[in-house]
Amino acid sequence: MNKPIVFFGELLLRLTAPDNSLLMQEPRLNLHVGGAEANVAIGLAHLGHSCRMVSRLPDNALGRGALATVRSHGVDCSDVDLAPGRMGLYFLEVGAGLRASQIVYDRAGSSFAECAADAFDWDSLLDGTGLLHLSGITPALGPGMADHTLAAARAAKRLGVPVSFDGNYRAMLWEAWDSDPKTILSELIGSADILFGNHRDLSLVLGRDFSGDGEDRRREAAEAGFAAFPSLKLIASTARHVLTANHHRIAARVDCPGDSHQTADVEVTGIVDRIGAGDAFAAGVLHGWLNGGDAKAMAESGLALTCLKHSLPGDASLFGQADIDAFMAGGLDVRR
Repeated sequence: MNKPIVFFGELLLRLTAPDNSLLMQEPRLNLHVGGAEANVAIGLAHLGHSCRMVSRLPDNALGRGALATVRSHGVDCSDVDLAPGRMGLYFLEVGAGLRASQIVYDRAGSSFAECAADAFDWDSLLDGTGLLHLSGITPALGPGMADHTLAAARAAKRLGVPVSFDGNYRAMLWEAWDSDPKTILSELIGSADILFGNHRDLSLVLGRDFSGDGEDRRREAAEAGFAAFPSLKLIASTARHVLTANHHRIAARVDCPGDSHQTADVEVTGIVDRIGAGDAFAAGVLHGWLNGGDAKAMAESGLALTCLKHSLPGDASLFGQADIDAFMAGGLDVRR
């Protein structure tokens, strides 16, 4: 596909306590640029796809620096506006052993979250687009951003632009306002062709419990999703078993109405940074989809990128096709 992929969401600064320390334990924090949708855009740009970000940043050193970082990875940022306001932040305390990682958000009232009702002309922004990628984080920011996300999905549907949607349920964001996540997420999933979500996401929107215990039950949840949302052509998810903060077991799954594939589990040890691993998975699956791959190919490229992302500091996957090929080949010796 040569048409550009459009990504709508907030760019954030991530401030991380160094060396597995607690927040405020050390007199410094490491800085990375992130944001769920931007992470997918960067991952796909490194795989050779044309990606364009739609967002808004504060017109100050923080906003301009974040913009330059995303642009440096090959993402078209011509539709990222600079305006008055503040930068969205989040703080990360990286866990170790039996201590889990923790996140503190500081993004309320950001220049993106405070966008005016007429900030985005979606008919113009989606003109000539091959795919629109959205996530459930953006509508969770408040009623205004919920309206913007729904408007983007409705415009894409009207214009015949396929929609990729990552559920990315963030309870802390939804619970910060008088929200109705079930109704909002149901409409967004109903507008989507591709859903990144598991049995828990489908349980939320369908109002019934599904189990993720085993391939048959995961398939049952997917089939219920296809029945409830006829526009869906693909549901992709990972199954993660956390043994310690540094040792996870991960499998990837892709379901289509007439086909499905679940990979074998991979032991991921020595984890450097798991943040953004779901976005890397989405980039890998979309890479396979854009290249015409079947369920098996999409699941395997998604698994490769999500596993590789655990080895890399920062929010986004920076790997290319050669890295995916090397992962699939299984060689862990030094590549010379």
